[in-house]
Amino acid sequence: MQPEPGTPARRPPAWKRAFDLLTACVALAVLSPVLAVVSLLVRRKLGSPVLFSQLRPGLGGEPFRILKFRTMTDAVDASGQPLPDDQRLTPFGAMLRRTSLDELPELINVLKGDMSIVGPRPLLMQYLPLYSAEQFRRHELRPGITGYAQVRGRNAISWEEKFAHDVEYVDRCSLPLDLRIILETVVTVFRGTGVSQEAMSAGMEPFRGNAHESDPAAPD
Repeated sequence: MQPEPGTPARRPPAWKRAFDLLTACVALAVLSPVLAVVSLLVRRKLGSPVLFSQLRPGLGGEPFRILKFRTMTDAVDASGQPLPDDQRLTPFGAMLRRTSLDELPELINVLKGDMSIVGPRPLLMQYLPLYSAEQFRRHELRPGITGYAQVRGRNAISWEEKFAHDVEYVDRCSLPLDLRIILETVVTVFRGTGVSQEAMSAGMEPFRGNAHESDPAAPD
């Protein structure tokens, strides 16, 4: 049976919060010119608001509001409904995603205690009831700006592989591993590896649950 959201199975390591605060403060100070330039470009090319905000599950599945730079327009069809994502995502927005610049505002989430620098990526609230009990263990730690799955294939691997990497990180979490993941993230972003064309244009295929009938989290 899947744990209830809001009840993490164990307490995150004490060192992790101190590391997150220090790293986020340094990163915000160093990257402040980049943040300012990207903010101006987003405002000019995509309009307001500059930041995109959405509820995501955090520690124990508890919801928080994630912050990102906006990457899509507000274009709608004749009936006033938003156009599909791939039609609203501009080349500029795709560049922000490809280079992960759209993720920089999440440093504010780290300062607030909603996220960590390294951890399983925060996905969508509607995925919570679709996880198996083992997959739900990814919420035993705060979600991260980057994570073990992101340096092991990013959007080029399956959901099941991503979740397996997330749970492996939960079990192996350590300061040396976090430092290694941060370094590998920088290399991955500069190389642009693990990002499929579909992910650059409209995001990964949604997670629809586990296919095995024996899995208690599989949808009816």
